[in-house]
Amino acid sequence: MVRENGTSFWSPVPTNDQMAPPIADRLLRVDLSAGSVESTPIPDEWRRRYVGGKGLGARYLYDELDAGVDPLGEENAMLFMLGPLSGYLPGESRYAAITKSPLTGCFLDSYAGGAFPDTLAGALGSHMGLLVTGVASEPVRLVVEDGDATIEPAETWGAGTVDTAQAFPNAAVACIGPAGERQVAYATIASDAGDHHAGRGGAGAVMGSKRLKAVVARGAPPDADGLDDLRDAYAAKYRETDTGRWLRASGTVETIDFANEIGALSTRGWSDGQFESAAELGITAVEDRAVGRERADTETPGGYRVATEDGDHVPRGATAMTLGAGLDIDDFDAVAELGQTCDRLGMDLISAGSAVAWTVKANAAGVLDRSLSFGEPDGARALLQEIAERESELGDALADGVEAAATRFGGRDLVPTVKSMELPAYDPRGAQSMALAYATSDRGACHRRARPIEREVFDGDWGADRTAAEVIREQDRRSMLWSLIADDFFGDALDDLGREWLESVGLDPAGGLATTGERIWNVTRLFNVREGISREDDSLPAALQEPLESGPRAGATVDRDDFDSMLDAYYRRRGWTDDGVPTTQTIDRLDLTALTDDFDTFDD
Repeated sequence: MVRENGTSFWSPVPTNDQMAPPIADRLLRVDLSAGSVESTPIPDEWRRRYVGGKGLGARYLYDELDAGVDPLGEENAMLFMLGPLSGYLPGESRYAAITKSPLTGCFLDSYAGGAFPDTLAGALGSHMGLLVTGVASEPVRLVVEDGDATIEPAETWGAGTVDTAQAFPNAAVACIGPAGERQVAYATIASDAGDHHAGRGGAGAVMGSKRLKAVVARGAPPDADGLDDLRDAYAAKYRETDTGRWLRASGTVETIDFANEIGALSTRGWSDGQFESAAELGITAVEDRAVGRERADTETPGGYRVATEDGDHVPRGATAMTLGAGLDIDDFDAVAELGQTCDRLGMDLISAGSAVAWTVKANAAGVLDRSLSFGEPDGARALLQEIAERESELGDALADGVEAAATRFGGRDLVPTVKSMELPAYDPRGAQSMALAYATSDRGACHRRARPIEREVFDGDWGADRTAAEVIREQDRRSMLWSLIADDFFGDALDDLGREWLESVGLDPAGGLATTGERIWNVTRLFNVREGISREDDSLPAALQEPLESGPRAGATVDRDDFDSMLDAYYRRRGWTDDGVPTTQTIDRLDLTALTDDFDTFDD
């Protein structure tokens, strides 16, 4: 097999005496308006160039949508994507929810793990994913089984995420809650009864707009027979990485301890960089209250489970950081209950926590007349309910994001956003490289595309060129790994970006997987450029130019000139124009000319 330009890219190779697992090379297309389901082949060229997961989903989304499509309209498409290695790799399987975001108006890929991805992979058979278009005339669910899907009435419309999942005891379920049904712009898709969420950017709102309550998958996970030795070897390697040891010891709940120690923990609505009560919410507090861990019988267990009045909850690092430090709440049980509230409503807790923080600051600034202060968990919980139900003027405004609320009421610069997405709780004033990572993320402010903070704080100031290089390297690497789809943490054990694994299932990435990751990142940029995104949107939020009030980085800001130098270096290394558009040379080098018919010119 060859590329369009004639150079070799993929070729099937035998792996051993056993048959390689079957390759998923088809897609189920679901038209909710027509009530139809069709199995279609994935173009060989696309599979060779974009692999699966994020890459293939981005290519389909680019092809399906015209510029300016309403994210909550009938013409938007949504994909539930797996990868060629789904169900085979060690670590926790994940799926990608890919669509146009109602929060940002940009490309969106959001990921969730748990049991659902493995079950979906088995249920889909030879299909790598679902592409959903149209709008159902009444609430429906998709039931996926034996390589096919059926559209059925959704009797659970109106129910929370936990109750919806429990309605299907012999299946794996990904569903929306009340926030998704009411099209909250940061509604999530919950799986495993709310323990896991495709969280950021509002994929759940797109499901709600399509009247799609749930995807119900039935079937055994894929049979990895023939890959046992490879799986065992990489599992052992994974356990001995720094990431593997960290996950066994503590997992993401320890991130609040790390961020607090270095002075990069967003506290009291981005006013401070250190939370004096962080220890009440960190790893020691979690271990003291944990009743167990997810997947405790595996060698790399999942998150801790803690008991609340409404049942067990699995807090992540973002729970303590955003709903604890961010809201000045140091009561562990209260923070866990706020996290569980978001999970059951089906709402991204990072954006939701920022909405509460914005309200507190807007009230203090005289923008609002709302009796709410930091350190009030009951008031925060009431506001979260208002947002999910859109049951007040303020709740309705905040349901569209803090920028939408600021447009209605004022107070635009109280909480930082990038491309209308609220920032996670790693404060760039404590590590300047995160400012560039947030600004250039393809889905809006996101710490998952690149986390240079984990190295920069130990190395000192990197300077503009190194910062740009490190952010680009991580963005391209994760684009490739999220196309396999590899566990976000297991990816640290894949020094070769999964080449050996791809060869084991009959795919030989002779063209270079690093280039594939770069190509995928440029596809999402082209999508965003087509939607009007430019340098102005790769911005430094004004709130980050205000000095931190306390902590080891007290007085620190992100300097505008320094940020502009980092962004210039980033564009230069990317091969983009000064306004952030991939140049003709870059498009030609990455074989993306087929995607540029919608553009009049590209400047070199």
